[in-house]
Amino acid sequence: MRIPRVYYPHPIPLEQEFPLTDDAGHHIATVLRLKANRPIVLFNGDGNEYSAQIISVQRKNVIVEADACLSLTKESPLPIHLGQGVSKGDRMDTVLQKSVELGVTEITPILTERCTVKLDAGRWEKKQQQWQKIMVGACEQSGRNVLPTLNPPVTLSNWLAESTSSTRLVLAPGATSSLARQPYNTKGYRLLIGPEGGLSETEIHHANEKGFLSVSLGPRILRTETAAISSVSILQAQHGDL
Repeated sequence: MRIPRVYYPHPIPLEQEFPLTDDAGHHIATVLRLKANRPIVLFNGDGNEYSAQIISVQRKNVIVEADACLSLTKESPLPIHLGQGVSKGDRMDTVLQKSVELGVTEITPILTERCTVKLDAGRWEKKQQQWQKIMVGACEQSGRNVLPTLNPPVTLSNWLAESTSSTRLVLAPGATSSLARQPYNTKGYRLLIGPEGGLSETEIHHANEKGFLSVSLGPRILRTETAAISSVSILQAQHGDL
């Protein structure tokens, strides 16, 4: 039987009982319906995982106790910073979930010309919390003990202006350079992908001026979520740990 992995966003003490967060407690008690004395694995993003046991379950108030800290890394040696054009519906959720499973180290939601998601500051904050939960769930499922960085949404111009030693790549249909044939860079890759509808020609030109190489995934036009998953998979297969 698979032992559930649970994210706990605080230092994890050993040989000491403590309550899980409300979200984690709800998942353990209501979704998984686990009872006392069941083993679980905890992680908090410090790169380790902790073997633990459920002490008691009362609705979403779940008390656990960790007994050992294990240094187990599942991180790719290849840093990938994904700049993803914000998409509507569940497309963005899919990109975040699958790219975390595939090993990205950093994600920045990008506001572009064709971005149809228009939110005020309060709703952007709620959206950020929702995305963070999706990424936590992807780490729980995939066995990652380090939580990738989720940056606040920024405009494309601001993101392009950031300095980096990574190889800069922008996905552009019709580009003559293939993503699969990019040379290895120990500093990793900074990958820009547009929302549904893609990036405009002006945006791609602006990215090229900032040192981003236009690359292609082949002759077919892919949905934004398919493009993100395929691109990260190719980089990981070529230079990472897939």
